[in-house]
Amino acid sequence: MTPPANAPTFLAQHGWEGAEIQPLAGDASFRRYFRVLSEGRRAVLMDAPPPHEDPRPFVAVAEWLAQAGLSAPRILARDLERGLLLLDDLGDSRLRETLDIAPEREIELYEIAVDLLVHLHRQPPMSGLRPHGLDQWLDEVSLFPDWYCPAVGLDVDGAGFRDAWTAVLRPVANDGRAPVTVLRDFHAENIMLVDGRAGVEHFGLLDFQDAVAGHAAYDLASVLEDARRDVTPSVERAMLKRYKEAAGEGERFEAAYWALAAQRNTRILGVFTRLWKRDNKPHYTNFQPRMWGLLERNLAHPALGPVRDWFDRHLSAEHRAAAWAQAA
Repeated sequence: MTPPANAPTFLAQHGWEGAEIQPLAGDASFRRYFRVLSEGRRAVLMDAPPPHEDPRPFVAVAEWLAQAGLSAPRILARDLERGLLLLDDLGDSRLRETLDIAPEREIELYEIAVDLLVHLHRQPPMSGLRPHGLDQWLDEVSLFPDWYCPAVGLDVDGAGFRDAWTAVLRPVANDGRAPVTVLRDFHAENIMLVDGRAGVEHFGLLDFQDAVAGHAAYDLASVLEDARRDVTPSVERAMLKRYKEAAGEGERFEAAYWALAAQRNTRILGVFTRLWKRDNKPHYTNFQPRMWGLLERNLAHPALGPVRDWFDRHLSAEHRAAAWAQAA
């Protein structure tokens, strides 16, 4: 977490000469974040180094979210060729840690999260976003047989896996709903509680550069079936009901919710295994027990029958836990 060599020059060019640069966070990508302090001011420096990263999608989505009445970091300065952005600092109060300290606020804060999605989904989707439909869902979920299964010593029926998921996801793709803006990483570590703001603006949004145009159930599943914290099942059911009532949705939407939750959780099992095996980030396997717990719950839904049958044929209870156990 050493700041990029050109950071001091970039900061000086934009009125932050001599600022202190402190490590703030890294993530699963090549992006890194630093807190910048100078004369009582503070901001966040994003380092998105080319050619691995491109900050332009982040800028475009941040500006669109602001226009849509939501809270995203303002872009204070930019050097797109070098992958540097200076952003508003939304503080340190993430939803995850807030609920760790005050679990009694779970319903209150998840109600705001659901209302935020209702508001977001009422906006015409941002133009120029990549589609996120059946082809993309199938490609994403293939990370499981490509990475997870080999990591636990299994050679599985990949064609049957894809056929099972096609049977489950094609009805979701063909349910006739218009696409909405999908943030894709809408979860408790990317939601900030920002002082002095209310309503949907109570939450500041992060890590939305991979936004796509897709199904309204996806981000709802992302926040209620969170890889990083346990959401009480009764709260999940209540928030699903809250969204359905606010958006005028019914049972078809609920079936889509469970199907896309299962798709996302299966993809994440593959992604976290890839981060372990390919990128030497074994700490991501710490999330695997939670992910399996969520996926097992998803597979119990009647709409997941073909996928449940595939898992029952190919993965024993031992193999469903082996990846994270081996890395511990």
